[in-house]
Amino acid sequence: MEISRDFYLNKLIKRKNNGLIKVITGVRRCGKSYLLNNLFYRHLLKSGVDADHIVRFAFDSADDLYLIGESPVEIEKEKRRVDPEKFMAYIRAKVVDEKMYYLLLDEIQMLDCFEAVLNSFLRNLNMDVFVTGSNARLLSKDIATEFAGRGDEVFMYPLNFAEFMSVYKGDKYMGLSEYMLYGGIPLVVLRDGANDKAAMLQNLFSEIYIQDIVKRNRVKNVSELEDLLNVLSSAIGSLTNPEKLKYTFRTVKKSKITSNTIKKYLDYFEDSFLIESAQRYDIKGKAYIETPKKYYFSDLGLRNARLNFRQVEQTHSMENVLYNELRMRCYSVDVGVVPVVEKNQNGNMARKQLEVDFVCNLGSSRYYIQSAYTMPDDAKRAQEIRPFRNIDDSFKKIIVTKDMTPAQYDEYGILTLNIYDFLLDPKYLEK
Repeated sequence: MEISRDFYLNKLIKRKNNGLIKVITGVRRCGKSYLLNNLFYRHLLKSGVDADHIVRFAFDSADDLYLIGESPVEIEKEKRRVDPEKFMAYIRAKVVDEKMYYLLLDEIQMLDCFEAVLNSFLRNLNMDVFVTGSNARLLSKDIATEFAGRGDEVFMYPLNFAEFMSVYKGDKYMGLSEYMLYGGIPLVVLRDGANDKAAMLQNLFSEIYIQDIVKRNRVKNVSELEDLLNVLSSAIGSLTNPEKLKYTFRTVKKSKITSNTIKKYLDYFEDSFLIESAQRYDIKGKAYIETPKKYYFSDLGLRNARLNFRQVEQTHSMENVLYNELRMRCYSVDVGVVPVVEKNQNGNMARKQLEVDFVCNLGSSRYYIQSAYTMPDDAKRAQEIRPFRNIDDSFKKIIVTKDMTPAQYDEYGILTLNIYDFLLDPKYLEK
């Protein structure tokens, strides 16, 4: 069964022949290689490109490496990357006329000096380059530096809920429950049975994600790294920082880990695209607050597998799903802070900070969004809209709830809608 990834496919199609290096990044196993080597490859063929003008090469494929006289065994033994001279000679032998050639290169970070190689290809007007990679430090940072403005990043997430539902056989209510439990890694979604899904997620973590981070960053204390990942898994949607995490380690684990080491590990997780951080933003003061931050997992199934599916809180899971959906729709997403001064229980005036779950910006558009799993009564609703009523601008204010209520505005102009409508309609915020 094939899962359509039209959102990302259209991004690649729009970027054809734009003179830039198209770099598809994202967490391992989110579907980058399939997008490039299957979906986009078939699009090129259907659009009239001759097969011999499409060069596909995967740097993690033994068969492809043998084509250029490289051995994956030798590369591993010698702790090096693929020889760029051998690869460039292979490409020169493939490009034999002046027609446009499309280079589809998978796991490019395994090629030594890949920045220089790709930049050299851009000097050939008949080469259009598309690459995939799984590491932010090797790719995203270099798009702005080594590629000197010639890089065009397409960031890819695991399946969102709409993509998930395109192959799910049940209704949207059961679908969301399964999606929030097992996530959207395509290989997992296409597995049958809860045991198979859970086993695959746990194997992916132990055999790919952790090993990849440890190997790439030469981590010596793997147990500390994994303990930190467990703590983050238990605290999605909660404000934290390296100092807080250090205190947790000292009181619970009796560990002497430093805040600098924790910061380094957090960077490793973000570089591998396992997690993303959301910074706090003072809505009234129009300024960012450096710390603490919130952390969200790029895939909830991975997060739940990390905790052996023992700690699946619906409120936090829903917040994580909304965050990922907003990021996939290309919004920048911050945690909103609304300072207020009001009377406390003693009758004295005191400063407080109210929180807006998400401040979403895209161009000139801004939305304030609260994630409310359920709003059973007026007291809960009053709690959710309280931050909104202390924001004095005219941007749209929205509460997303799992309650099956139709979309409606209240007397304050605040929109309440259900999560199913929001997730299944990418244009819903604009209505």
